[in-house]
Amino acid sequence: MTEAPPTDEGWFVLHDFRTVDWNAWREAPDHERDRAIEDGTEYLSRHEAVEDAAEGDSGVFSVLGHKSDLLILHFRPTLDDLSRAERRFEGTALASFTEQTTSYVSVTEISGYATPEFFEDPEAVDEGTRRYMEGKLTPEIPADGYVSFYPMTKRRGDGYNWYDLDFEERAELMASHAETGKGYAGRINQIIASSVGFDDHEWGVTLFADDPTDIKDIVYDMRFDDVSSKYSDFGRFYVGRRFPPADLGAYLRGEAVPAGGSGADGAEGATHAEEADDARGAERSHADEHDSGESDGVDDDDIRRELTDLDIYAGQPHGEDVYATVLYSEADTDGLFDQVEGLRGNFDHYDTHVKTAVYEARGRDRNAVVSIWDTASAAETAAGFLSELPDVVSRAGEGSGFGTMGMFYTVKPDYREEFHDTFDTVEEVLGGMEGHRDTDLLVNVEAENDMFISSQWDARENAMAFFRSEEFSETVEWGRDVLADRPRHVFLA
Repeated sequence: MTEAPPTDEGWFVLHDFRTVDWNAWREAPDHERDRAIEDGTEYLSRHEAVEDAAEGDSGVFSVLGHKSDLLILHFRPTLDDLSRAERRFEGTALASFTEQTTSYVSVTEISGYATPEFFEDPEAVDEGTRRYMEGKLTPEIPADGYVSFYPMTKRRGDGYNWYDLDFEERAELMASHAETGKGYAGRINQIIASSVGFDDHEWGVTLFADDPTDIKDIVYDMRFDDVSSKYSDFGRFYVGRRFPPADLGAYLRGEAVPAGGSGADGAEGATHAEEADDARGAERSHADEHDSGESDGVDDDDIRRELTDLDIYAGQPHGEDVYATVLYSEADTDGLFDQVEGLRGNFDHYDTHVKTAVYEARGRDRNAVVSIWDTASAAETAAGFLSELPDVVSRAGEGSGFGTMGMFYTVKPDYREEFHDTFDTVEEVLGGMEGHRDTDLLVNVEAENDMFISSQWDARENAMAFFRSEEFSETVEWGRDVLADRPRHVFLA
């Protein structure tokens, strides 16, 4: 008997495909259609807000072609949650105008093919890898963009039988398959869910992208991998576009959805993301991602105001911040840079990507990979790919305390050495400050005048005390002559 890989499961998934009875819709009186839109919008909004369960996610998509008109996608902790969500839709006035032409039931899954160490000792893996794996089990649906769903099964024929291969050969084939997928980092979000024992195929694959041709390209490229060409069979494909519940009426009237434009990265996408966050009552600031969970009375706006008074850009309160993820690696700098450069080329296809670079830490035998994005979710997704870089030992901000990406600086070339000397002086001051844990000055290996300071504190208020200190004010004032650009504070994702 061949060895089965270990697996871990997360949220259960329902792809609920619906067709609209357009003849009945056209013939219905206005008051019935109005009620159907009202009921449908309320149902979709409540489920996107996850009011029906402790956690999860939901979204609605318009589907192209004859196979379906709508996809309602649910992620929930239990099968019972999915069953309730499915049946509650049937209680809406909208349901009388639709038919469930097909559906697919599965559960999110990770396996031991790619990351056996996660199953052998989960506590031993670095924080970036752990968050990446946990994100696969409890995924978030992108707020806007295109979707493709298809089921698949591994072949068990006389010529090619996946289940007859030994574990090492299967793991090698899957690793090669994953390398193809890495070429689409930043362009494709992928959710793999197991349907063994739940539905007619063995897995359901859901792909999300801002550009639908990226979906076509990744499926095409992966068809040439042996794991697909020799060992996989595929079911029907469905393709669509997400829209917010408030646009249900526009969809049924034949208008463009999402309303307000046709670009996947336009303003309507941002509006939809804000609606989803508001519906959840989230108000989850990026600081919450790395805080200890206890409020110390200082919020992001406090930090912004303090830094703005010093002419340091620290973002705006309504989504104009950028978010950084930083991983430390002890790999050789040149080899690490080559791999980062490959990932960066893929990240650049994604509109929310700001910058990814390798920095050398002074006085330490390690490098930092810094990736900056417009959204916290994009930074988290990038962290998953970056965590697979060689010899990653930690992620900035992991663990307890308050991590803050000190400041990014662009130094005038003539003042570079003086900047280093000044940091040494400031570092001595930091060493004596209450709540200070660690601070590094790191230099971009491609641009020696590009630097940032990474700091770790016991609490946010400790960092604020430094921002308010006379030493910090004097340093900022000195920096006006030596910096080529306005310093920028960036929060950790």
